Amino acid sequence: MNNALTKFKSLHKTTEPLLLANVWDANSAKIAENAGYKALGSSSHAVANAMGYEDGEEISFEELLFVLKTIVKAVKIPLSVDFEAGYSDDPKQVAKMVKKLEDIGVVGINLEDGKVVKGKRKLEDPKILVSKIKAIRKVSPIFINARIDTYTTKHKNALEESLKRAKLYAEAGADGIFVPLIETAKDIKTFTENVKLPLNVFTTENLPTYGRLGKLGVKRISHGAKQYELLMKNSEKIFKEFLKNKKYSTILG
Repeated sequence: MNNALTKFKSLHKTTEPLLLANVWDANSAKIAENAGYKALGSSSHAVANAMGYEDGEEISFEELLFVLKTIVKAVKIPLSVDFEAGYSDDPKQVAKMVKKLEDIGVVGINLEDGKVVKGKRKLEDPKILVSKIKAIRKVSPIFINARIDTYTTKHKNALEESLKRAKLYAEAGADGIFVPLIETAKDIKTFTENVKLPLNVFTTENLPTYGRLGKLGVKRISHGAKQYELLMKNSEKIFKEFLKNKKYSTILG
């Protein structure tokens, strides 16, 4: 196991949750590193949008790999990659691509059991993700953060189903569990009391405070494309204002 991977895994064992900086290119990665973040996570949504694509594996693996190479070269802190559903339905192909990610210096991946079909996320049979995790484990020690899309797809028994899937993914070889949109302290506490793997949550307006999440047993917090989207909204506003008022101060600040 390389030093970067060992360091990344250790960041999930502290009492305070790992605050992951979600980035989309080399420059945003360097800014996050200089700000003091200990680890990075690429945002599939932000990377895709920055390259002219919609989220949902529209960007090719080769294009994604190019972006990730530039990020890894630009920083010294660990990078985990949002690898969506693995860019293939074939577990062996997923494993081959993950090995390529490892070869360029990536230490972790998010791999999800939901898939975007025609712009809508669909929850898949957990056996599909289990088979992908097992295939990856045969070729790589990379940190696998198994993403459970029960809450994002509004499953009627989201917590109960999340617990069932987390057990299956843990047995298959996952290192962590990511449950986007799990928000209530009650659900989070129940999850961390029943699942031994580190829990990753996603920032929302209703999420408990950082300190509270630590006490609830959460080990990692990420924000996906939220910062990127905020920056793009501000950029859109600036572009429109400059075109309208022709004042240089609009651009120069």
